[in-house]
Amino acid sequence: MPYTIKDMSELTGLPASTLRYYDKQGLLPNLKRDGNNVRTFTEDDYRSLKLINCLKRSGLSIKDIKSFIDMAGRGDEALGERLKIFHRRREVLRGELETLKEVLSIIEYKCWYYETACKAGTEEVMKGLKCDDVPERFRKARETLHSGCNPKR
Repeated sequence: MPYTIKDMSELTGLPASTLRYYDKQGLLPNLKRDGNNVRTFTEDDYRSLKLINCLKRSGLSIKDIKSFIDMAGRGDEALGERLKIFHRRREVLRGELETLKEVLSIIEYKCWYYETACKAGTEEVMKGLKCDDVPERFRKARETLHSGCNPKR
C-alpha cells in the first residue's frame, strides 16, 4: 500500500520538508513517484526512514548516512564496510552513554543537595557535611565536583 508524504510524516514523526530533503540528498534511492510526479512511500521506505532517523540520532551526518545508503546499494560486497560503521557508532555511543551517566550522577547529587537544603531552610547545613554524611550513592559525584572527598568536609 503506497503512502503519501503526509502519511509518512505522521508515521515517522518527521516533517514533510525533512522527507523531501532526505529524498533530494539521495537517502531514499528507491522512492517512487506516481504519474503526477508525487512521491509515494512504501513499507520499505518506512523501514529505511526509521534506520536513517536512528543513524541521524546516533550522530551520523547526512553525508555519512548517504555513504551508508550507497554501500547498501552495492549489496554484499559492502557488508564489511557497513558493519564497521555500526561498530564505530556503537563505540561512540557507549562513550557518550558513560559520559551521560556521570553527568546524571552529578545532577542527582545536586538534586539531593538542594532538596536537603530546602528542607532545612538553608544551604548552610550542606556546607559542613563530611563525606560520610553524604549518602553513598552520591559520594562519587561529590568527589568529582570537589576534586576529592576530604573526610573532614
